[in-house]
Amino acid sequence: MIIHNQVHDIPTPTGVMRTKVFKPQEQGTYPAIVFYSEIFQLTAPIERTAAMMAGHGFVVLVPEVFHELNPIGTVLGYDDAGKDKGNQDKWTKPLEHHDSDTQAMVEFITSQDYCTGKIGVMGVCIGGHLAYRAALNEHVLAACCLYATDIHSDKLPCEKGNDSFTRTKDIKAELQMIWGKQDPHVPDEGRMKIHLNLIASGNTFTWHEFNAQHAFMRDEGDRFDPALAMRVYGMAVELFNRTLS
Repeated sequence: MIIHNQVHDIPTPTGVMRTKVFKPQEQGTYPAIVFYSEIFQLTAPIERTAAMMAGHGFVVLVPEVFHELNPIGTVLGYDDAGKDKGNQDKWTKPLEHHDSDTQAMVEFITSQDYCTGKIGVMGVCIGGHLAYRAALNEHVLAACCLYATDIHSDKLPCEKGNDSFTRTKDIKAELQMIWGKQDPHVPDEGRMKIHLNLIASGNTFTWHEFNAQHAFMRDEGDRFDPALAMRVYGMAVELFNRTLS
């Protein structure tokens, strides 16, 4: 499908959240995917992933995940300065504020005449965690979580007992968990902890581990695995075609 994109400034309880919306050019109604970025926000690789998914017949929304902490339109570089600022933002923003961001996007999606109202979520790195977290929202039907950081470590700021690991039992959406075995941010013991928790909590999920490094989907840098990325895109499209139809 040929796609186009537009920018919307969505109000949230913690301020305006700039969101880029990618959607098929052909008129019609389409299911929606909220795509949560890395700590660097809406970089060129994130835009290309959003466009890839939109071309399969989805409306893809990419919010600025740390909109409260940066001027509108901030994109961080894939360098030490960008990493330091992004990590600072990650440790500053409470999970509860991410929850209200997700609810704001749900309300936006359900008010658009080009959306069916069926919603999935997807994310990479901290965005994988935010997709997992967004699956707590009752309107979210499926989540593709790519090398999701900080679920196992319970270090992100939140109210006591409201961390994503503890809240796993409250997730009703189908989860697709995708990992790189050589990812130092989520080592073997961390992945095992999440896996066992999903089993104990009775979640509906699939589990996929590949011989890959962290950020193997990012098409910039020396960790990119093009063949594996293509395979994983296909898995994500299958998940959302099945659950959002």
